[in-house]
Amino acid sequence: MTIRNFARAALCGFAAVLLSVPAFAGAGVYTFEPVKVDVMNGAGSQLAVRLIHKPTGKPVVGAVLFRTLLDMSPDKMDSMTAKHAAMPTAEPGVYAFKADFTMAGGWAFKIQAKVPGEAETVTGTVIFQAK
Repeated sequence: MTIRNFARAALCGFAAVLLSVPAFAGAGVYTFEPVKVDVMNGAGSQLAVRLIHKPTGKPVVGAVLFRTLLDMSPDKMDSMTAKHAAMPTAEPGVYAFKADFTMAGGWAFKIQAKVPGEAETVTGTVIFQAK
């Protein structure tokens, strides 16, 4: 093999490696949706969000949700917050929580998440109506 052919083969191999590295689209291609907008007012209420990959419309499994906040900012009462805790769920891409809503009205569930294979943090806000 000549040096010229060797250089071509090495260049082709390098290009193949570069093309095989997955491209990440960024956190903007994900969205959180409520599974059900209306939730029960009071202690022990259940709420759930679905994390969707927008280009495919498929749910995202295995995300780690953190820095969650549940407040009444939709009703201009940002300082009114509700305690909440994660719950197990069997549905792929659905993340469930138990919350103690202290009054009826609009509640914003603010979420940050790490998605497997995504370098950026995914953020979102889902609005629920406690009735």
